[in-house]
Amino acid sequence: MITLLLFGSFFLFLGLGIPVAFALGLSAVVTLVTTDGVQVLDVVPSVMFPSMSSGTLLAIPFFVLAGIVMQYTGISQRLVDLAFLIFGRFSHGLAAVTIISAFFFSAISGSGPATVAAIGAILIPALVRNGYQKKHAVSLVAASGSMGIVVPPSIAFIIFAVVAAEFGSISISRLFIAGIIPGIIMAVAFFIAALFVPRVREMAGLPVKAGAEAGPGSAPTAAESDGADSNRAGSYGTGGSGEGAAGGKTQLLTTKGKAASASSGAGAGSVGSADPTATVNPEGGFGEILAALVKAIPGLLIPVIILGGIYGGIFTPTEAGAVASVYALIVGVFVYRELTWKDMPKVFLESGVSTAVIMFIVGVASLFSYVITVEGIAERISTAVLSVTDNKYLILAVITVILLIVGAFVDAISAFYLFIPILVPILLGVGVDMTTIGVFMTVNLAIGLFTPPVGLNLYVGAGIGKTRLEEVVRGIMPFLICAIVALLLITYIPAISNWLPDLLGVG
Repeated sequence: MITLLLFGSFFLFLGLGIPVAFALGLSAVVTLVTTDGVQVLDVVPSVMFPSMSSGTLLAIPFFVLAGIVMQYTGISQRLVDLAFLIFGRFSHGLAAVTIISAFFFSAISGSGPATVAAIGAILIPALVRNGYQKKHAVSLVAASGSMGIVVPPSIAFIIFAVVAAEFGSISISRLFIAGIIPGIIMAVAFFIAALFVPRVREMAGLPVKAGAEAGPGSAPTAAESDGADSNRAGSYGTGGSGEGAAGGKTQLLTTKGKAASASSGAGAGSVGSADPTATVNPEGGFGEILAALVKAIPGLLIPVIILGGIYGGIFTPTEAGAVASVYALIVGVFVYRELTWKDMPKVFLESGVSTAVIMFIVGVASLFSYVITVEGIAERISTAVLSVTDNKYLILAVITVILLIVGAFVDAISAFYLFIPILVPILLGVGVDMTTIGVFMTVNLAIGLFTPPVGLNLYVGAGIGKTRLEEVVRGIMPFLICAIVALLLITYIPAISNWLPDLLGVG
């Protein structure tokens, strides 16, 4: 009865259109009052405040700040330029550029939507210009952005380590390193999906050459124009026809939808094209690649500093977040010189608001988790499941389906507080190790970021691509199928998650 009341009221509130965070808190309060009376409400602040003030969670505001600062400094444009110079000359090279850029920016932001926002403004117009239908261009960027919560540093891994600590020992450092190979597998899966996505020229029976099919600055063919729809000119920005070389403007969108300047590194205060094919020659030689690498090095060093410092024993994950924030500010102000002191209030306000949203979700979700634990709901569900079957593979399959459905409606942080108390004891009981559980659950929920109908990455990508969500949903299926295949590999082969941490001796 209590289980039905808790989860029934939660889904009822969701059905009424109440945001997930408030639905979690309200359903927990309703259950507490119904079972123990109004006097039990004094437990609410005593549960919420300690969960939000955990020292381990202090890493979150630091990583949020570092990610937002790097969005304002044009690092994403420099990463894209470098990747385009290396891979843009190949067939499907721009798809590879999108995925690789998303992978590296994921290692900076730790957030899926932030990754989509940072690279989407640059690469969605470029993909459309290079023959991809807009629905597939947005879908590729939205799917690639999901790596943001798998590739370290990951806010989702920090939350998992905190919530799952009562069930077994698991360090954030181990989860971080465990996410690298699964992240690479996801990247390969998205590239394979892109190979099966037809481009406009191919559908029209026209030849497709490697790299930028239309060539920098050239006009698109009639077939390309038909597939790109009437909004294409608006989504290119002024650099779509080659103006970027002369200073045409584009803008990156921050996680809150505000604009931040992007640059190809032409100098302080300059801005580059939204389309790398208009400013970077994919046939460029070693010298051009080296120049792009030099410009991108300050950004590429961030994940090296974070992970190298953690695994070198120099600092903890929380201290790594602080170091990353300071380093990002130094790069933005003194190296790239695109972040001015006048921008600081805006940057800190945005990171403060983003952190507050995360911490509020943590607080109300921890209250929901408390009710699950104190009322014995988790224990009863675990006993019921194990009484039906103790087959590890069958249980993993059922949980995978549950998390894929939940991930399409609920964010990763809320889902962890909802299901870790229930699922972790079941999985531990059938012999699944804690590292595999953490990676397996996180990849499940990462797929939820681009799963209709509520996948947040889809909304961010559709907004940047200036297209309807329904159109994007029609293009997401190849990426969803390949991502699920990757998920099954990660789920049923524990060595994928454990091999690298074990090799490096990270406990």
